[in-house]
Parts: sequence; structure tokens; C-alpha cells
Amino acid sequence: MPEFGMLIFALIIKILALLVAIIGHEIMHGLVALKYGDDTAKLQGRLTINPLKHIDLFGSILLPFGLFLLQAPFLFGWAKPVPVDIREVIKNGDYNGAIFVSLAGVLYNLLLAILAAILIKLLFSAEDGILSKIFFYFLYYLVVYNIVLAVFNLLPIPPLDGSQALGYLSLKFNIDFIPIFFNKIERFGIIILMLILLIEPLSNIIFIPIKFLINILI
Repeated sequence: MPEFGMLIFALIIKILALLVAIIGHEIMHGLVALKYGDDTAKLQGRLTINPLKHIDLFGSILLPFGLFLLQAPFLFGWAKPVPVDIREVIKNGDYNGAIFVSLAGVLYNLLLAILAAILIKLLFSAEDGILSKIFFYFLYYLVVYNIVLAVFNLLPIPPLDGSQALGYLSLKFNIDFIPIFFNKIERFGIIILMLILLIEPLSNIIFIPIKFLINILI
């Protein structure tokens, strides 16, 4: 296959793996919120696996494609956030429910990465044919992107899941200065995240747990 064709093929596999990771991540927030009586995501049709309902132009397409062109070591992105009425969740499940909703996407990413790694170990060998190798690389990138998303989303930077969970945990113990601080800096959250991605010393720190987990799984 010509080099350009190989690049396009690799991009398709990576984008598919990334979409499975980010769309499932968002759906899980809505599913767990539904468990606590919040049907906002269900009523808005956001619990479907139809990617058109979830794709964000910048986070799901432009950013991953730009990282691919820059030959970044991994792709990163996000889907449209699934709407959650956190007041309804707290009413039915107190702050524990809110923490669970916040971390549902991260748990999905970790479990999917583990499942993909198990399938790799069980199904593949060096003698496998081309179709098996295609599926292998899809599973491989499922492991990589789900671990990347899980680790990044645990960062205490709003609006990432880690900041949400930490905010609700602090409120559970009547500590309100943490969520107040997060609310003040939330509008700068994406800028902070992009700086972490672009400034090598900072990104290298984040890569330590990412590489550690990937090495364990694969």
C-alpha cells in the first residue's frame, strides 16, 4: 500500500479507537446519572452510540487530526459533554452519587483498556494475517487512548472529571473553597490543559503514569 494510503489507514484506525473511547466515556456519565434519577441525557437522546450525537467539531475531529499531522505520540480529544442535572443526582444519591457520576467515564476508559489488553493477549500471535493485525492495532489503540483519557481526566483541572469528583468530595466534608476555586478557573481550564500538552516538562510528568499503565497492560 502506498505511503499516503498507509497514513490514511492508520488515521482511520486511530480515529475509530479514539471515538469509541470518548463517546463511551460521555455515555457512561449519562447512564450513571440515570441510575440516580436524572434522565436529562436520555430525554435529549444522548445515551445512543450514534457518533453524530456526540461528535464535537474541535475536540473530536480538528484536534485529533492536528495532533496526527504533527506526529504526536498519541491522539487526544473529547466528545460533546452529556448533559447531567447534578442537583437531581445529589438529591437521590447525595455527594457519593455525584462523585460516581463524575468518575463514570474514567472507570469506563480503564475497564475498556483492560478488556482490550486481555483480548490482545488471548487472540493474537506473530503469525496472524492482515485482518487480524488490523484488529490488533485497533485494540492496541483502544488501550492507549483509554489510558490517556483516564489519566488526563483525573487531573484536578476544571472541567475535567478529576476536578468534579474532588469538588463533590470536598463538599461531602463541608469544604467549599475547592469547588469555589475550580469555578473561578474553569474558563481557563482548556488553556491550562493545552499548555500541559504542549510544554514538554509538564507533559512528561503526565506521561509517567500513562506509560506505566500501558506497559502493564501490553
